Amino acid sequence: MKIKAFLIALTFAFTLSGINAFAASGIHGDPNDNAKTVKERIAKMTPVQKEIRITEIKERIAEIKAMDKSQLTKAERKDLRRELKDMKKEVKEMNPTYIYISGAGLVIIILLLIILL
Repeated sequence: MKIKAFLIALTFAFTLSGINAFAASGIHGDPNDNAKTVKERIAKMTPVQKEIRITEIKERIAEIKAMDKSQLTKAERKDLRRELKDMKKEVKEMNPTYIYISGAGLVIIILLLIILL
């Protein structure tokens, strides 16, 4: 009986724990512009400079969306995708206010709220 309870608890613990694997930055892009240099560059920016940079990124994204991509070569399309990914990473570094909650964790929080309230 104790072993069965232990296995259930262990299974539950493993279900709730999750590990995210991130690829090393700089592998596909410019090797000199890795995540560490982006973080350092953003750390040196003032809030006004960050807003200006975000505005520049939004304008560039609008330009890319307006492009006729059917005339581009495969390499050019790949460069555009890489540029968009890099800009997305840069914006995430400027606004690190994300909270990630797993599905099982959300269910437990809801159950606890129901029980306590």
